[in-house]
This record gives sequence, C-alpha cells and structure tokens, in this order.
Amino acid sequence: MEAIVASGLTKTFGAGENLVTAVKEVTLVAHYGEMLFIVGPSGSGKTTLLSMISGILRPNSGKAVVSGKDIWAMSADELSEFRLSTIGFVFQDYHLFPRLTTAENVAIPLILKQKNWDESINEARKYLEIVGLKNRSEILPVKLSGGEQQRVAIARAIISSPEILIMDEPTASLDGDTGRMIIAFVKEKILNTKRCILIVTHDARINEYADRILNMEDGHLTDVGKANE
Repeated sequence: MEAIVASGLTKTFGAGENLVTAVKEVTLVAHYGEMLFIVGPSGSGKTTLLSMISGILRPNSGKAVVSGKDIWAMSADELSEFRLSTIGFVFQDYHLFPRLTTAENVAIPLILKQKNWDESINEARKYLEIVGLKNRSEILPVKLSGGEQQRVAIARAIISSPEILIMDEPTASLDGDTGRMIIAFVKEKILNTKRCILIVTHDARINEYADRILNMEDGHLTDVGKANE
C-alpha cells in the first residue's frame, strides 16, 4: 500500500544568474512496511526532497501525497496538524532541548496536542523504555551519548504513532557500530506494516538494512533496487 506518492517535485532557490534547481521533477513511491533509503553525495538535493515530502518546504511545482493526503493543498493550520499526527521527523542533529529532561523532550508532541502534562510524561517514559532508555528519563541530554540522544529523538518522533517516520542522516554523528545498531533497532522495533520509514543518508555502512535504495544526484532520483541486488 502506498504511504508516499510524490510526482514532479521541483524546488529552486535564488533567481536569474543565481538560480539553482535543487530538486528536478522528482517522482517516487514509498510503501507501508518499507524502509526506503535515499542516498547520494552532499548537496545532491536529498534533504530538500525530504523537506518537501514532510511539509516543511513548499515545492515550486509538483505534488506530494502522504498517507492519502495532498499535503500542499492544505491550509497552514491543516498542514501543521497533519504533520503533528502523521509524520515523525528525526533531525540529523537530534534537536533536543538541552534544559529539558529526556522524558520532557520525548513528551513534546503530546504537549503540543494539549494533552495533560503528567500523562504526557508517563507516556514518554514508556517510549523511552521501548528505545532501551528506561532508566534515563530524568537526566539532561548532555549526559547522554550520541547513540542515546539519537534514541531519544526516535522516541519523540514515534510517540504520536506516526504513519511516516523520516530520518535525516541518522548516523552522521555516530561511529560505525553505533550507527548500525540504531538502524537495526529501527528496522526491528519501529518498522511495521502500518508505517513507512524514509531515511536520507550518505553512510553506505547501513545500506544493508534498506528494503529499497534510491540514488539522488544533481537533483535527480534513480531507483537502485534492493540493498542486496
């Protein structure tokens, strides 16, 4: 079943002689139950493409249908609500709030939905246990290793049970063993038949975990196939 259908997505920056086309009429389909990798060198347009699919950056042209909804046909309020309930995003640099505990960081999506504070924190502790951080809920992010911070970011991204989980360079700040451990964990524990996981990476060490790999270069996307092909 199709989780993401993007067609003709194009994004430009600048104007005149300074015009740069970062993404050029990209079309892709991602399915529920699939972990899809988009690989390619820095500057190839990967993160720009992710931003258009996740409702962060409006395309110049093209269409992005996510979980059956044409996201760029929505109003700003509708899109904000849709993103909060349907899309989980794990940023490259985690984006954890340094003055909040790990549980408080994880609880943010629920608090934004105006759920009760104590209930949100209790739910956050459950998700920290899911990602293997049961006893780390009351400490600040600075006390965590890079791999642990990544797990906190994953817990925050999935606490609202999103259908789409998007991860931007999830292993960029991690050593090889930790990076592989995180991606293996995501595939085993987070991926299911009702969720699609889209990962942008240039880390070839984790390609073995992909169900399918797309290559991006100079704003164009090509289907490489399965990781073992």
